[in-house]
Amino acid sequence: MSKAQSMTHILFTTLPQMFRERIISTPQTVAYRYFDKDNKVWQSLTWAEMGIQVARWQVALAKENLAVGDRVAIMLRNCPQWVMFDQAALGLGLVTVPLYTNDRPDNVSYILAEANVKLLLLEGNLQWKQLYPLREEFTGLQRIVAIQEVNDKTPSDSRLVNLDHWLPSGVAGELCSESYSPDQLASIVYTSGTTGRSKGVMLSHRNLLANAQYIVEAGKIGAADFSAEDLFLSFLPLSHTLERTAGYYLPMMLGATVAYSRSIQQLASDLTTLRPTVLVSVPRIYEQVYSKIQSQLEKNSRLAKSIFSLTVQIGWQRFEYQQGRAKWSPALLLWPVLNQWVATAVLNKLGGRLRLAISGGAALSPPLAKVFVGLGLNLLQGYGLTETSPVISVNLPNDNIPSSIGPALPNVEVKLGDNNELLTRSECVMLGYWQNPTVTAQILDKEGWLHTGDQAKIDERGHFYITGRLKDIIVMDNGEKISPADMEMMITTDTWFEQVMVVGEGKPFLSALIVLNKERWAELAKNQGIDVTSPESLSAKTIHKIILVRLAKQIKDFPGYAQIRRIILLLEPWTVENGLLTPSLKIKRARILEQYATQVAEMYQKF
Repeated sequence: MSKAQSMTHILFTTLPQMFRERIISTPQTVAYRYFDKDNKVWQSLTWAEMGIQVARWQVALAKENLAVGDRVAIMLRNCPQWVMFDQAALGLGLVTVPLYTNDRPDNVSYILAEANVKLLLLEGNLQWKQLYPLREEFTGLQRIVAIQEVNDKTPSDSRLVNLDHWLPSGVAGELCSESYSPDQLASIVYTSGTTGRSKGVMLSHRNLLANAQYIVEAGKIGAADFSAEDLFLSFLPLSHTLERTAGYYLPMMLGATVAYSRSIQQLASDLTTLRPTVLVSVPRIYEQVYSKIQSQLEKNSRLAKSIFSLTVQIGWQRFEYQQGRAKWSPALLLWPVLNQWVATAVLNKLGGRLRLAISGGAALSPPLAKVFVGLGLNLLQGYGLTETSPVISVNLPNDNIPSSIGPALPNVEVKLGDNNELLTRSECVMLGYWQNPTVTAQILDKEGWLHTGDQAKIDERGHFYITGRLKDIIVMDNGEKISPADMEMMITTDTWFEQVMVVGEGKPFLSALIVLNKERWAELAKNQGIDVTSPESLSAKTIHKIILVRLAKQIKDFPGYAQIRRIILLLEPWTVENGLLTPSLKIKRARILEQYATQVAEMYQKF
């Protein structure tokens, strides 16, 4: 068990108080950088300028007849306006509900109704057109504000207004930052539920501030001191709690600068242009960089490939020596040359100034971690949940075991419960699930321990390792979680599908192995003019398109990221006799994945 350290005094009791103190402390320091699409240049905003803008937003919000505790939702890409809205709302005692910009309209509609959202801030025409057919479902919504210009072709609604018309012109006056309890609800963050519908995680001001503060303290302990001189590059959605805490509230606490990447597609260019010092990411980004490295190596000579492999090998030896886990070797004398020839060139593609690269949200592949660490990147894997604001543990530069999820943060208690389930208790643990005390009681016990559902082990150094899950949950490479059993149950209510297994652990999207009903298959094949005796019949593109449409209808109530994009169609059922079902008729996931490993691998290679 990892014992909590002595409590460190948190300087701020609420998030808007932290914002106000930051403006007072460093008014002329650059707070945010963003790309001005109109002028095609990078622009900057100081903390003082942010304060002026937030005050304007508060004047606009104050006219909407909102009461303390009312929910307001934000559906924007990462940009300064995201922060302006969040801080303006929090300063007035409102509760922010972040939404993914690419979420399915039906799931957005569900959240708006379930949280009884009174005001929604969104990008513009595209999002509104998608939500318009469902507008009658969110009757509690009083105002919809669009950042982009809403034109005449946009479906009309009396609640819809352009941001320029909604905000007051000129300087609005004093910034409002009321004194609220640190335990007051600050945000409801919706995460995937076991019944298909999202659950609203209730996070207080104390939860989010404590998590940011404990990350700072961990940095001081582990030779990863954050600094006001740091430049954070923000590209994970701010609706993702990891980005919100570590890429928004943490830099504000430090007085550091945040630059907003233009898009994932332009991330490579933004890295070299902005040259950040801190990068918070999910494994998928490192996988993409690694893939590009491998593609380039394929074009190089055998000698170049050997030199790259040698660089990673010597770099890893150097890392292990620095960590005190290996003895010095004469081979380390090669590092300065290999670093200059190979490693520096690779790291320059990440901007060349990265001091800290943090990976969370999903498991980081150990071989991939070894490559980047071997090249000299200070890559630190962590672990957490939305329900814990979110970071529970993280590796530190002077105590880094990349295959682990690191030791617990200072002031965060972690222990192993029944069946080696990882439990945690701290001021970062959520207040509960919105309007769902029954499910809250299932994850949060009477002693305040949150049951993560993940199985773990701990080594003699206090590092934790995730070893499995008590309930099968798929964690995609962007950190989103989904219960495959719930999806499979919904899919098999369609008589076309006898058996289904959803896959996608550590992948960018979900896929499924499907055992078709033979009679339905024969009918479908006949209607499409396909010979069922042909070995290629189950791989026909027209068939896959039809099946994917039916699948989408079955899982329409699941979150937007829970989409099945690839399928493997089968006719031979999974049985107890062939070893693919348990005696209680549960599918043996590991055995099925093993049997169809080649097909599954090919499915993702085509992506």
